Amino acid sequence: MTQYLTHQTIHVDRADLESSFPSSELDLRRQLVRFGRWVHRLGYTPGTAGNLSVRLDDHLILATPTGCSKGLLHAVDMVLIDNDGNKLSGTRNVTSEIGMHLAVYRMRPDVQAIVHTHPPIATAFAACGKALDQPICSEILMTTGLVPLAPYATTGTEEVSASLEPFIPDHDAILLANHGLLTYGSSLPDAFMKTETVEHFAQVCLSAHQLGGASPLRDIDIAKLQQARARYKLNASRGPSCR
Repeated sequence: MTQYLTHQTIHVDRADLESSFPSSELDLRRQLVRFGRWVHRLGYTPGTAGNLSVRLDDHLILATPTGCSKGLLHAVDMVLIDNDGNKLSGTRNVTSEIGMHLAVYRMRPDVQAIVHTHPPIATAFAACGKALDQPICSEILMTTGLVPLAPYATTGTEEVSASLEPFIPDHDAILLANHGLLTYGSSLPDAFMKTETVEHFAQVCLSAHQLGGASPLRDIDIAKLQQARARYKLNASRGPSCR
């Protein structure tokens, strides 16, 4: 007789697998699930687009797998890799875009999490070859700084990380020409909120253009905001809680 897996059986199997992870790792896996669902609900990762990752420690990284909706992932779906991108455990495959995550982690030891998405308005700017680099809002200067545009590179190849490398040290958010957005920070909540902030800024820039153009902040005001951001980053020992 053919036997079928029931929803209850699958749930129990997942629970058994989850119980095998150390508590610190399980927490990060669940964060990836949580923020994967958030970017999916916001329409930032249509289909199977986008990927998220987080440092487990100095040598290990947890990442969302390839070919999966970010709104349908479970903690057991995450892939464990080393700093060279080699899969160490997981039933699913590593995303072909893992190279850009590795480049950020390599060049920015302070970064603990990365979010790559395709938010519609920010991606439209990227598709038009336009950086989000006009200092017209205080929030963007306080959160990510202005957002440069990396040259076009073929997705899933080493070209992508090479195109990003000139911008990684001095920016926390980068547009990828004809592709999407990359943000990173001290935690998954931090990287996620930077994604939201960039998409909101893109919408403001678009609306301001339609209204005849925005008035940029004065240099003295920009300097004050940059000083305030530096103080905030110095005093922030960790990212906001995701609970």
